[in-house]
Amino acid sequence: MGLQKDFLWGGATAANQVEGGYDQGGRGLANVDLLPFGKDREAVMAGELPMLSFDKDHYYPAQKGIDMYHHYKEDIALFAEMGFKVYRFSIAWTRIFPLGDEAKPNEEGLLFYEQLIDECLKYDIKPLVTICHFDCPIHLVKEYGGWKNRKMIDFYLHYAETLFERFKGKVYHWITFNEINMLLHAPFMAAGLVFEEGEDREQVKFTAAHYELVASALATKRGKEIDDKNLIGCMLAAGDNYPNTPNPEDIMAAKLVDRESFFFTDVQVRGYYPAYALKELARKNIQLDITEEDKQILQQNTVDYLTFSYYSSSVASGDPKVNELREGNLFPTLKNPYLDASEWGWQIDPLGLRITMNTLYDRYQCPLFIVENGLGAVDVKAENGVVEDDYRIDYLGKHMKEMIAAVELDGVELLGYTSWGCIDLVSASTGEMKKRYGFIYVDAENEGQGTFKRSKKRSFEWYRQVIESNGDCLK
Repeated sequence: MGLQKDFLWGGATAANQVEGGYDQGGRGLANVDLLPFGKDREAVMAGELPMLSFDKDHYYPAQKGIDMYHHYKEDIALFAEMGFKVYRFSIAWTRIFPLGDEAKPNEEGLLFYEQLIDECLKYDIKPLVTICHFDCPIHLVKEYGGWKNRKMIDFYLHYAETLFERFKGKVYHWITFNEINMLLHAPFMAAGLVFEEGEDREQVKFTAAHYELVASALATKRGKEIDDKNLIGCMLAAGDNYPNTPNPEDIMAAKLVDRESFFFTDVQVRGYYPAYALKELARKNIQLDITEEDKQILQQNTVDYLTFSYYSSSVASGDPKVNELREGNLFPTLKNPYLDASEWGWQIDPLGLRITMNTLYDRYQCPLFIVENGLGAVDVKAENGVVEDDYRIDYLGKHMKEMIAAVELDGVELLGYTSWGCIDLVSASTGEMKKRYGFIYVDAENEGQGTFKRSKKRSFEWYRQVIESNGDCLK
C-alpha cells in the first residue's frame, strides 16, 4: 500500500511573494504589489483602505520578494536536489499583460516563464501553474473595477489562452484561481475589489465570485481545446470547521461556515449553484448576473481535480456571545483547547488534514491535490550557520502521516503534495519575511534588508529523504 509510485512531491510559491522585479521585463503594476507591510495591510487587503499606487509612507514587500526573478535557476537547482517531482508556481498576470486589456502579450514576460519552465523540465520537475494567484492588473481595477465587472472574464480568458498556447507540451497541470474562496475574506487582494461609499459589499463580492467562476469554467474549456492532455483544477482554502460543543446549534453553525467555502467548489466541481447557496443569496437580496449561457458553461466545464491549502482547522459556535471571543487572522475562529498554536496563532491540527481530505473526497469523489501546507515560524541560525528547524520537521511529518492515512486507510485519491513556501518568502497575510516556511533560508528581513543568499535548513535533507522514500521513512 502507500502512496502511488508517481505521487507528486514538491513545493509551492506565488509570483508576488517571491519574484520581485516588479518594474522589470515590461511588467505592469498589480493589486498584490500594493499590499503594504505593517498595520495598514489588512485594511488594504479587505478593500477598506484604497491603495492603487505606491506611497512614501509604506514599504511594499512584493517589490523585492526574495528576488527569485534573478535567482530562479539557483532555486530550482535546490528544489531538484531535494528530489521535487513537481513545482507549483504562479504566473504574474502583469508580466504577460502589463495593463490586462492589451491584445498582444509582453514577449519578455512570456520568455521569462518559458525559461523558468525549461529549467524545471531540465530536472524532470513537472510545472504546476497557478494562472491567477490573487493577481489583478491595477489598470483593470482603476478602469473596470476589478472583478465586479463582467468584462474581466474576457481579459482573464485571453490571458489564460495565451499561457495554454505558449506552454503547450511543457505544462499539463493547471490551477485557474488560487484559494478562490478568499475573495469573501480579502476582496482587494483576491479580486481587485475596492468598495465605494454606500456600495452593497455582499452584492459586489458575490457578483465578482460569479464572474470568476464563469472565467474558471471557460479557461477549463479552452485549456482542453488547446491541449486535451491538460489537467485543470480549482483551489480552495480548506480546513474543516468543528462545532464548539455538541449543541446542535453549534453543529449547524459549523456547517454554515463550511458552506461559505464549499459554495465555490460546489460550482467548479459539480457544475451548478447548490440549493443552499441560491437560498442564501435570495435571503440577502443579492441578484447575480447569471445568464443561461453562464449556466451552460458552468455545467459543461467542470474541473479535473480539486487542489486545496490546509494550515489549520477552525471552531464555530451558534452563540453570538461566544463568537465575540473569536481570534483574528483571515478566517476568524474560536480557540480549540485540544490543539497547540503556531507563533502567529494558527491552530496546529494534523488529524484535521485527514478529516478535511475525507470531507472533500466524500463530497466530490474527484482526485485531490494538497498544494499548500506548512508552518510559518521564526527561524534562528545556530552557531554553525544552519537553521535547526526540528519544529517544522515535526509539523510537516505529522501532517504527512495523516495525509498517508487518508490515502491508505480511507481510500482518498490524492495526486500530490506541495509544501507551502518550500523556500522562504513574503507572508501573504502579514507581509513579513520573519514568518518563514521554507526548507531553504533566504537572508532577507521584513523591510527588504539582507544579502538574499540561500542556505539549507535542517528540514532540507529531511524532506529529501521523505521524497526519496515516497513517504515510507515517516512510518
